[in-house]
Amino acid sequence: MNEKAMVADTLAGINGELVRYGEMIPQTENPELKQTLKQIRNQCEMSQEEIYKIARTKGYYVPAAKATREEVEHVRSVLNQG
Repeated sequence: MNEKAMVADTLAGINGELVRYGEMIPQTENPELKQTLKQIRNQCEMSQEEIYKIARTKGYYVPAAKATREEVEHVRSVLNQG
């Protein structure tokens, strides 16, 4: 397995973990457990950001073009209608 594939797999794994933490935290009633999950999620987010920066630096990840002001306003108006 080459480095690019390993970075992509790592990002996919971390992103999956973040989704699961996002599901677990609001369902947890125990305040201590909730706080612990939030701390773990925050550490996970920091790791994701570090791997993302590596991927960008090495050219393994090229983000989509930035949305135009019109696109942002369109999405905002659609979301505000609901």
